[in-house]
Amino acid sequence: MKKIEAIIKLSKLQEVQDALGEIGIDGMTVCEVKGFGRQNRHTETYRGSEYTVDFLPKIKIDLVVGDHNAERALKVIIQSAKAGKMGDDKVFISNVEEARYALAI
Repeated sequence: MKKIEAIIKLSKLQEVQDALGEIGIDGMTVCEVKGFGRQNRHTETYRGSEYTVDFLPKIKIDLVVGDHNAERALKVIIQSAKAGKMGDDKVFISNVEEARYALAI
C-alpha cells in the first residue's frame, strides 16, 4: 500500500476529489493547512495597510491506496490540481507497511 499526501490550492479540491472519484478512489482525509515554499513571503494591502503574508492557505489531502492504484492516483492528482503557477502542488508518496481499523466494541 502507498500513502499519498498532496498539498494543493483550496480552489482545486473539488476538481481533485471528482477526478479521484472517476478512477474509483472515494476515500480521503482533507485538512486546511498553511505553508510556504519557493514563493516565500509577499506583501499585500488591506484597507490601506500593508502587511506581510508569511504562510499561504492550502489543502492537504491524505489517502492510502493499493500499490496497483498509486501511479494512477498520483497522475490524477497532479493533472487536476495543476494551475500552471509556482506553488501549484506538492505530492509525497510513502510506503504503508500496515493499516488497522479501530472498531467500536
